[in-house]
Amino acid sequence: MRLILVVKKPRIELSIQGDRAAEIVEWLRRKYDVDVLAVGEKDDTGDQLVPIESTDFWREMEKNRVGNLLAGARLKAGLTQSELAGKLQVRQNMVSDFERGKRPLSRAMARRLGSALQIREESWAYGKLQFAKGRQKP
Repeated sequence: MRLILVVKKPRIELSIQGDRAAEIVEWLRRKYDVDVLAVGEKDDTGDQLVPIESTDFWREMEKNRVGNLLAGARLKAGLTQSELAGKLQVRQNMVSDFERGKRPLSRAMARRLGSALQIREESWAYGKLQFAKGRQKP
């Protein structure tokens, strides 16, 4: 059996293979909140994978795609929310609101975030990003 899973807190991503993989997952579930992203795959071992898009984890991530991308980019840059807020000259709770999907992201803020995190503005447009109305400057 082959499993791909995520422990939500602390954030841990695992790929487990072997005869006792399910036993390890059950042990992890007793201690942590775990999402199984894929189970097996029809490959040379005969296992079958479930597409990530059909998992509860993926559907939850899709609800706040921009916030998750922002949090990931911020963490990759090694910044806290407060440090990023300082670079943007906004309050920390505004960064938190963006990351939690509580505040829509304007094009202007996408540019500022891109500059602060050294990523292209288009990176925020993964999928169907909807910018806040009234702030759509080219």
